[in-house]
Order: sequence, then structure tokens, then C-alpha cells
Amino acid sequence: MISQEAFYAAKLAYEIDAADVAYALSEGDASLVLVDARSAEAYAHETIPGALSLPHRLMAADSTAHLSRELTYVTFCDGIGCNGSTKGALNLTRLGFKVKELQGGIDWWKRDGYATTRDAGCGKEVCDVC
Repeated sequence: MISQEAFYAAKLAYEIDAADVAYALSEGDASLVLVDARSAEAYAHETIPGALSLPHRLMAADSTAHLSRELTYVTFCDGIGCNGSTKGALNLTRLGFKVKELQGGIDWWKRDGYATTRDAGCGKEVCDVC
């Protein structure tokens, strides 16, 4: 049986919350890369600034060949009612990447007061914040 301490340590090794992501990014931590595991349409509508669009259904060796294996990828989807981030995390892990899952997805990101591309007026357009 796993100890309670080991359980929580393992959980933190594979999950991250919005505050920790925002802090790491504000400190210039270039080792974290946000990955929007939702559809390209959902990404175009609204995402977290700086996130890559990589739908979990399209994750494969060829679609991830350009990604560095030295970085940690933080997958996210809509929120707790969506398992796209879990599917994306599993896919990327199977492909040999270091991965964490953003707790609560874009929903909890916004609830914690962090901006999205829709807030920045980006939408489908390219902008400096995106």
C-alpha cells in the first residue's frame, strides 16, 4: 500500500494548478510549455496566452516530432468536466515527454483571475499576447 505522503508527492509530480503555472511563467520559467489539448476550434475561440494547440486526438510521433523532450508540457482542457487534458497527458507521456496536467483547466485558470486570449482580444487573430 502506498503511503499518504507518497500519494501526495506523486500527485504534485503530475499535476499543477493555475497559480503555480502563472508564477512560473511570470518568473520566466521557460521549461514549462502549456498545451491546449482541446480541438483546434476551441483553441481558436479562447485559450491561455502562449499555449500550443495540440488536440489530444491528433497527438502522435509525427505531430510532436518538433517538440523538445527537455521541457515539461502542461496539458489542459475546459475543466473538471473534460478529460481531454488527461488524454493529452497520457498520449504525451506514452510518446516520451515530461507532462503535468493543469488542475481545473481553462475554467479554473479564469476563475483564478488569469487572462485568456479572449480577454486579450486575440480570438483567431495573431497578437503579441497570444
